[in-house]
Amino acid sequence: MPLDAHPLPNPSPASGRGWPTGSGEGCVQRAEKVGLLRLLREDVHCVFQRDPAARSRFEVLTTYPGVHAILLQRVAHRFWKSGLRYPARLLSWFARFMTNIDIHPGATIGRRFFIDHGAGVVIGETAEIGNDVTLYHGVTLGGTTWNKGKRHPTLGDGVVVGAGAKILGAITLGEQVRVGANSVVVKDVPAHRTVIGIPGKVVLRTEEAGTDNIYGINLDHHLIPDPVGRAIACLMERIEVLEGQLRRQGEPVDGQCRTCDADELCATRDTGYGIQDSADPSSVSCIPYPASSRN
Repeated sequence: MPLDAHPLPNPSPASGRGWPTGSGEGCVQRAEKVGLLRLLREDVHCVFQRDPAARSRFEVLTTYPGVHAILLQRVAHRFWKSGLRYPARLLSWFARFMTNIDIHPGATIGRRFFIDHGAGVVIGETAEIGNDVTLYHGVTLGGTTWNKGKRHPTLGDGVVVGAGAKILGAITLGEQVRVGANSVVVKDVPAHRTVIGIPGKVVLRTEEAGTDNIYGINLDHHLIPDPVGRAIACLMERIEVLEGQLRRQGEPVDGQCRTCDADELCATRDTGYGIQDSADPSSVSCIPYPASSRN
C-alpha cells in the first residue's frame, strides 16, 4: 500500500485542529472516536513527515522504538479504559522493557503522535497530548504532587518538545508551542510560543522562527534565541560605544579586548549582533539579527 494512500488531514484552521483551553478533552475525544487501526496507521505514516531518515514503512515498523512504544500504548490504553488495569500495566511494562520509553497506559494521546529516538521518554498517567505532537528523547511529562487526580501536563496540537526537556505539573501548553532542549517548564505556556531555560521562559512567538511543514508542524525547534548571548552582545556593544566617546574626549582607552584573545572581535564590527557605530549609548539596539539582513 503506498504511503500516501491515507493522507493526513489538511491542517487548516477549519479542520478543527485547534486545542481547546482547559483540560484538552476535545482533542482526546476526537482521538478516541477514531478506530484503533486507523490511529496506528497514522502513527506510522506521520514518521515520514518528521524524520528525513525514514525510508520505508517496513523499516519504521521494525526499527523505530518510538513507533513500537506508541503502538503498544494505544492497545494498553484501550485495556485501561475498559477496566483491564493489570493487563494494561503489564503491556506498558513490556513496552518499556523493549523500547526504554515509559508511557503510562492511562495517558491520553491524540492522533499522529511521534517520539523521535525515544530513549528515556516518560509520560505520566494523567498526561493529555494533542494531535501532531512530537517528542524527542529524554522528555519527561511528569507530576509534581502525590495527590490523585490531574497532576501531569496537557500538550496542545502541534507541540514540539526538544531533547531532555521536562514539563512538570498539571499545566497546559497551548497549540504549536515549542520547548527548547533541556528546558524545565512548570507554568502554563500560551499558544504559538517558544519556551527555553530553567525554569522555562517564553522567548518569542513560534512563527518568528522556523516554518511549518505541509502538515502545519514546526520542527525547527533549534531556531531559538540565546538570551545569554544576546545580553553579552548588548554589553559589548555598549562598552564599544562608551569607549568611542572617551576617545573623542581625549581619554586613554585600552580597548575591551586588551586582556583577552578575541582580537578578531575587536577588529571588526560585523559580529552578527547588529553593532551600531553610534555616539549615543541610548540608541544602541540589543536585539540580535543576522549580518546578512542588515541594510
